[in-house]
Amino acid sequence: MSALLFLLPIVLAVAAFVAGRAVAHRRFDGVRPHSRPSQHAALAAIWVAVPALVVVLAAALFGGQVERGLLEADQPAAVVALDDIRRDAFYADVHRVAGGETPLQTWEAPLSADLQSQAVRAGQLDSIRLVGALAAALLAAAIGGLFAFSRIRPDLRARNRVEGWVVGVLLACAAVAVLTTVGIVASLLIDATRFFERVPVQEFLLGTQWSPQTAIRADQVGSTGAFGALPLFAGTFLIMLIAMAVAAPVGLMSAIYLSEYAGPTTRAIVKPVLEILAGVPTVVYGFFAALTVGPAFRAFFNGIGAQLIGGPLDGLGQYLMLVQNQMALVAGGVMGIMLIPFVSSLSDDIINAVPQSLRDGSYAMGATKSETVGRVLMPAALPGVAGALLLAVSRAVGETMIVTMAAGLAARLTLNPLDTVTTVTVQIVTLLTGDQEFDSAKTLSAFGLGLTLFLATLVLNIVAQRIVQTYRQQYD
Repeated sequence: MSALLFLLPIVLAVAAFVAGRAVAHRRFDGVRPHSRPSQHAALAAIWVAVPALVVVLAAALFGGQVERGLLEADQPAAVVALDDIRRDAFYADVHRVAGGETPLQTWEAPLSADLQSQAVRAGQLDSIRLVGALAAALLAAAIGGLFAFSRIRPDLRARNRVEGWVVGVLLACAAVAVLTTVGIVASLLIDATRFFERVPVQEFLLGTQWSPQTAIRADQVGSTGAFGALPLFAGTFLIMLIAMAVAAPVGLMSAIYLSEYAGPTTRAIVKPVLEILAGVPTVVYGFFAALTVGPAFRAFFNGIGAQLIGGPLDGLGQYLMLVQNQMALVAGGVMGIMLIPFVSSLSDDIINAVPQSLRDGSYAMGATKSETVGRVLMPAALPGVAGALLLAVSRAVGETMIVTMAAGLAARLTLNPLDTVTTVTVQIVTLLTGDQEFDSAKTLSAFGLGLTLFLATLVLNIVAQRIVQTYRQQYD
C-alpha cells in the first residue's frame, strides 16, 4: 500500500488535468483567453499534485520515526533493560514480524512474548500511518484543487505560471547538483584537515613509506604508522602510463580508420562493436585481468626466465621466475583496453568535426589520403585529441576495481611494470572497508588521499578544457 501511496499524486494530477481542461473550455466559451485551456489544466494539475506529493514524502520520511517513538513510549520492562544495540535489533525484528516475516534472532521467553505484542501494535500503527497519510494527501490535494479551479478565468496568465513552475523545478535540480558537489568537497576538506592536523602535509606528499597502522594498545610499538603516500602516487602514475600507452595509439588509430578509411557499412558495424567495450563493467575487466591476462603474462615471463637461468643474464632470469599474476603491467594493459572506446569515440567525433574543405584542398594539391591525415587533419584536430587524451588520463587515475584485482595491494615505490603495486583509489577502498572509527589517522588518511585525487583529476580536467578552448580553431 505504501508503494501505491506514491502513485496517488500522479492519479490526482491526471484527474485534475482532465477536469481543469473541461472547466476552462466551459468558462472560456466565446471569450479569447490569455492562455490555452491545456495550460490552465496543467496549472490545476500542479496545484493538486504538489501538495499531495509533499504530504506523501513527509509521511515516508518521518512516519517511521513517529511510529518508533509511539512504540517506545510504552515499552515492556524487559525491552527497557536491553542495551541500545539489542533494543535496535529487537525493534527491527518487531517490524519484520509485523510485515509477515520471521525474526532474525531467537529471543528468550519474556522478550518473545513482548515481540509478538509489539508486532501487533506496530501493524496497527502502520495501518494508521498509511490511512492518515492517504487522508492528509487527499485533503491537501482538495485544498490545492479548490484554489486552482477558482482561479481559472480568461485573464489568468496560466502559461506564465506553468513556465514559472518548470523553471523552479529545473532550478531545484541544478541546485541539487551544485549542492551535492559542494557537500562532497566540504566533507573531503573537513576530514582531510583533521588528518593533516595529525600528519604533516610534507610527510604525506613526500614520504616513501606507506603503512597506515593503528595501535590496539597505547604502548604498542609503531602505533603512529607511516603515511608517506609517494608509493601510491608512483603506482597510480605507472598504471596510468601503461594504460595510456595501450589506449592512446590503438584508440587514435581506430578513430582515424573509422573516420577516413572505413566505408559506411564497415563503420556502421565496427564502431558499435568497438563501443561495446565501454559498456562492460569494470569488475568484468578485473576478472579478465586476474584469471586470463595475469596467468598468461606470468607464464610468458617465467618461460623467458627459465631460458636465461645459468647464462650471463642469470640474475634477470631469477627475477623473471619470481613474477606473479598480479603486476602493474597486467592492470595497466587491461585498463588500456577499457579506455580504447573512450579515446576512439572522442577522437572520431573531433576528426569528423574538421571541415571537409580542408580535405578537399589537400587532395586538390595532390596529397594522398595518408598525407592529408598526417599533415592536415591531425594538426587541425590536435587540440581536441589532446583534450580527449587528458580526459582519458583522469578516467584511468580514478579506476579501482581492475587495479584491486590485477595489481595487488603492495605500496611499493617502483616504476617496474612487473612489480605488484597499489594506487590511491585502491587504498581508499581498503581503508574504508569494514567497521571503522572515524577518529584515527588510519581512517582519516583515506580523506587525505581522496582530496589529493580530487585535486589531481580537477587539474587534469581544467587543463584539458583549457587546451581545447585556447587552441580551438574556427573554420568557415
